[in-house]
Amino acid sequence: MHPNRRPFLAGNWKMNLTVSRSVALAAELQRVLERLRAVDIGLFPTALALHAVATRLAGSRLLVGAQNVHGKGFGAFTGENSVDMLREAGATWCLVGHSERRHLFGETIADTGRKVLDLAAAGIRTILCVGETLQEREAGKTLAILEAQLRGGLAGHAPASPADLVIAYEPVWAIGTGHTASTAQVDEVHTWIRGWLRERFGAAAGDAIRIQYGGSVKPSNAPELLAVPDVDGALVGGAALDAESFVAIVKAAVPGN
Repeated sequence: MHPNRRPFLAGNWKMNLTVSRSVALAAELQRVLERLRAVDIGLFPTALALHAVATRLAGSRLLVGAQNVHGKGFGAFTGENSVDMLREAGATWCLVGHSERRHLFGETIADTGRKVLDLAAAGIRTILCVGETLQEREAGKTLAILEAQLRGGLAGHAPASPADLVIAYEPVWAIGTGHTASTAQVDEVHTWIRGWLRERFGAAAGDAIRIQYGGSVKPSNAPELLAVPDVDGALVGGAALDAESFVAIVKAAVPGN
């Protein structure tokens, strides 16, 4: 991790935990992690638990985000949640382009780009997820896939501050599979993303935007992954559902820990 970029650890709870269990986990994490000032910590519960978790963490250092968004405004979109709804429910961050949204729900790169712009207009910060499948990696298409996802996802977008945008590299073949990208693979991709960001936004902003790694991050591999120079935190799935595991990952990102 670069000393000038504040680490950001995000727990994506996906479609897990009831509202009451979400609040209980948030309260436990707040109790243990509230005093850690050197890192940013975000929790991403289900839409139904979002308001309850945000209410429980009101005034806390822990950030609360949404896992998905439909877009700005209101309308006849049964089952969806707009930026206005997320903001009023307490979300200050939102995941966009998660591989499950792309591959299970058919969201396109254009869909992702529209969401990024809508969130920015509403003042909600974005974690933009990018990543390749195993077939794409084996075909040597990793960087081409990432370039298309970054270019389309950030089309027309200029964040007001580098702190308003996070890129999460999550190789699809390493999500929930138990397989983790090697530090060499992570280093190669994160270095490439950093170069792309510098070209897209300029050297200063490109150096300041944080890049998370996501893909079977757990306490046992977090220290070596977080030691990669352009890894500025982690987007954590399964391990974020257990307070002890998530705390261990967060502490691995604390400088000097």
